Amino acid sequence: MDRKDDIIEINLGELFSILLGRAFLIISAGLFFALSGLFVSKFVIHPTYESTTKIYILNKEENQTVTYSDVQISTQLTQDYAELIKSRYVLEEVIQRLNLINMEYKQLASVLRVDTPSDTRIVAITVKDEDPLMAMKIANCIREVASEHITNVMDIDAINIAETANVPTEKASPSVMRWTILSGFVGAVIVAFFVVLGYLLDDTIKSNDDVERYLGLSTLALVPLSVDEQDKKKNKKTKKK
Repeated sequence: MDRKDDIIEINLGELFSILLGRAFLIISAGLFFALSGLFVSKFVIHPTYESTTKIYILNKEENQTVTYSDVQISTQLTQDYAELIKSRYVLEEVIQRLNLINMEYKQLASVLRVDTPSDTRIVAITVKDEDPLMAMKIANCIREVASEHITNVMDIDAINIAETANVPTEKASPSVMRWTILSGFVGAVIVAFFVVLGYLLDDTIKSNDDVERYLGLSTLALVPLSVDEQDKKKNKKTKKK
């Protein structure tokens, strides 16, 4: 690493050799962080489960056949249906029906996700909860209340159930593998960062080559740093004699 006029020139070869020399430390830190992420995701963070129900919406009058115009209009209105599903009226009604005393409107809205796949008339309602059974109950209740609300507001005939919510058997989050890999990567990057930072901040002169490189001076002689050790060895030899 050269410093000229406050400009730092980094020797990539020297930096790479330093990182290679600290590879054991970097890998050890990565393994430690990975094991920490594994422990936290598996034993500390409470798992959450997702349950999904789907509704099929078609805007048509009673006793009439479905036309292409009906399909196109219904597809364009799916975003409106999604907003009605997430409306305050629907969520507060769900809280009352399920007697969710400790849950407020904003809390229920934060665990609700409404998806409207493009070019379809299907709306998917997904609820996340720590209790898989409660996730299913909330999702089905939202579907029922939203169907009534959409029918009244949009003045359509009916909303069909495309898929009822079921009890999820696998947790949605946290992902143990993702947490483990990400934690290990972050740990290795942090240690490597401090190794590079220490290299950049180290302006000590370690050899005669550094003197010529940093100061532009030629070295005439080298003074050993271990003078005391050499004196001790000489004293021991004289005592033996």
